[in-house]
Amino acid sequence: MCRFLIYSGHSPILLSHLITSPTHSILTQSYDSRLRLDVTRPHNGDGFGVGYYTSAPGPSRRRSVSTPGSLIESEPVDLGPEPCIFTSTIPAWNCRNLERLASKTVSPLIFAHVRASTEGALADSNCHPFSRGALMWMHNGGIGGWKLGVKRRLVADIGDKWFEGVQGSTDSEWAFALFLDSLDRDCGLDADDPVRQRDGFGHTNLRKAMLKTIERINGYIRAIPAETREGVDVRSLLNFAITDGKSVVTTRYVSSKTDDAASLFFSSGTNWTEQPSATPNEKTKIGKGEYKMERRDKGADIVLVASEPLTFERDNWVTVPTNSVLTIHNQNVLIHPIIDEFYNMTSTAVRSAAFAADKGQTTGDGIAGKESSKTAIERNAAVDDLTSGLRKTAISVS
Repeated sequence: MCRFLIYSGHSPILLSHLITSPTHSILTQSYDSRLRLDVTRPHNGDGFGVGYYTSAPGPSRRRSVSTPGSLIESEPVDLGPEPCIFTSTIPAWNCRNLERLASKTVSPLIFAHVRASTEGALADSNCHPFSRGALMWMHNGGIGGWKLGVKRRLVADIGDKWFEGVQGSTDSEWAFALFLDSLDRDCGLDADDPVRQRDGFGHTNLRKAMLKTIERINGYIRAIPAETREGVDVRSLLNFAITDGKSVVTTRYVSSKTDDAASLFFSSGTNWTEQPSATPNEKTKIGKGEYKMERRDKGADIVLVASEPLTFERDNWVTVPTNSVLTIHNQNVLIHPIIDEFYNMTSTAVRSAAFAADKGQTTGDGIAGKESSKTAIERNAAVDDLTSGLRKTAISVS
């Protein structure tokens, strides 16, 4: 299973502060993933991808040839609303160009993904994130019953132009095509609309299309004949992420009422900083690459979402509740439960981690020891209280 990372901030950040520099960066997770249990394939080495948005620079200034010493302004270069995406089939830990790119590139909104393939060959076209115009998409998990007829039903159900846009062979990219079709069919929004690409599609529309995507996938699975699905596990792990460059919508979802979903966390604050390294005379030593999310006031200038935390400071990270959708808009974090046949109305119900473990995932906080487990449990309870207060305004896909 894959790992992904999202950064959304008021100000651009150097990519290296997320991708290469932290001790448990997304690059480190490609070979040292603490929340993966797949001992047969313990690495996320089947390629990687980084997608980021560039803001148009201000007017550039150059010296006039005709009048030496004078400066004239030229028009800024319009880079368009589309994200810049760099993918490679080289393992992230072995790509020198990734380090070069990350050390010289800044962006206010970043998607990063390291791949452990479950569907699709090792190819650039199968590396996340995927994009269509200004929209960018990632997935961690797998669609249940994919080879039992779900793929056939999905492909037959989407519009021609979304079908033609698929370049790879992963269930993740086909799910993106389904999302684009849902955005068009259920929200009346064309992903290719140039105005929407520049102004955004609206976080409520992105969330609605995301939930409709999950609903349709569940419908394809239910349509599998009983004799075909007998004795076959058709549960899905659907940690999806979508952005239009303005807002971000991501899910933590499993198509089961008793199982837990693959891990997902978020962290918010005012500053993401590397901690100063200790001198030899200091008792408390902080190693190089130790980062911390600082919170200087009640607001949030930065939001991070990750399959696996980038730091081992548990107080920095909140576990996203199972079967919920997290929205980032104007640096505000909104969490809504996904109310369908797999939603458990009992907030204290304990879900099993066995299914996620069978797929090479864990559902805990990834830190060994009773204290960290207790912290994770307390944090989950706090977020459950938050989501219970949101149930009156929850988005329903039933």
